[in-house]
Amino acid sequence: MTNTERAIRVLVVEDDPVAADAHVMYVGRVPGFVAVGKAHSGAEARRVLERTPVDLLLLDLHLPDVHGLQLARSLRTAGHHADVIAVTSARDLAVVREGVSLGVVQYVLKPFTFATLRDRLVRYADFHAAVGEASGQDEVDRALAALRTPGPAALPKGLSAPTLERVTGALRDCAEGLTAAGVAETVGISRITARRYLEHLVDAGRAARRPQYGTVGRPELRYRWVTGQ
Repeated sequence: MTNTERAIRVLVVEDDPVAADAHVMYVGRVPGFVAVGKAHSGAEARRVLERTPVDLLLLDLHLPDVHGLQLARSLRTAGHHADVIAVTSARDLAVVREGVSLGVVQYVLKPFTFATLRDRLVRYADFHAAVGEASGQDEVDRALAALRTPGPAALPKGLSAPTLERVTGALRDCAEGLTAAGVAETVGISRITARRYLEHLVDAGRAARRPQYGTVGRPELRYRWVTGQ
């Protein structure tokens, strides 16, 4: 990897150790990003930043010793210029407005899936890669649009959005869940293809799977939509 292709260095700041480990894992799964550390408090984040170069903070706003926005403000005052993706369960738009002036470039609402964070990171990478002088207003708008304009998360190779929508609809409409064979029959695709879409929904946290017993031989998996998605 050349200097111009250097991975974006991310510090995860999250007081919940389980969530922090999950966020570190998520960051590591996105090409072009590397988690350089994790901190469970504002004080610990400051110590890490004193010894480790960081491009981006994945920052929980509710830390045990300081509010995340207060931490971001103090870091700016101290000369740290890392951008911030704020992680929060709060939906107060006043907090969102305050964060904009402190380098908060994205908000991710808890609980979120890997697909949601991946989408935010990929769009941040597009914004981060924009360097040099803009040729005009259109180029400025495009740079900001890469960061601000919501877009669908990228699908794995071989999956299509229209078919995913049909598979999603089939699961939502069947409260007791469906097997891959059931989805295949409902949607009109092969069982193997149905399984790929169902596993994608499981990986994204939008569906759950469990074995279906009571049949001869190996139990078949039954998938159901996760309520609230």
